[in-house]
Amino acid sequence: MPEAPDWRERLRRSGHRLTPQRARVLEAVEQLGHATPDEVYAHVQGDGINLSTVYRTLELLNELGLIRHAHLTDRAPTYHALGDREHFHLVCRGCRSVLSVSGEEIAGFAAGVKADHGFSLDLGHLTVFGLCQDCV
Repeated sequence: MPEAPDWRERLRRSGHRLTPQRARVLEAVEQLGHATPDEVYAHVQGDGINLSTVYRTLELLNELGLIRHAHLTDRAPTYHALGDREHFHLVCRGCRSVLSVSGEEIAGFAAGVKADHGFSLDLGHLTVFGLCQDCV
């Protein structure tokens, strides 16, 4: 989980309370790595948290920058904790594996896009689909 004072303070500054449900959903995202709302719900279900609370909490945590969402499938968004570094995702269309790749690996590409087009990439939402080495 992020440093306690940081995420608690971010909630307070935005006018939101730290509730046990919010803490539990954030913890679930951290533990699961990449998870859909349904997967987070399955993880916290025994804690008396309903599905609508999971959805609302994920949206709030995403708005506050405590977690990010990406579209790793054509279905529900997948949420992940920010961790130390921004990353993007490589998704294999064959085996459905997901690889998190540091933004530093495409820094040259991102700089070129910025220089040529005046456009800054949002790496946390970037997902590239293809085939992994095992499925080629």
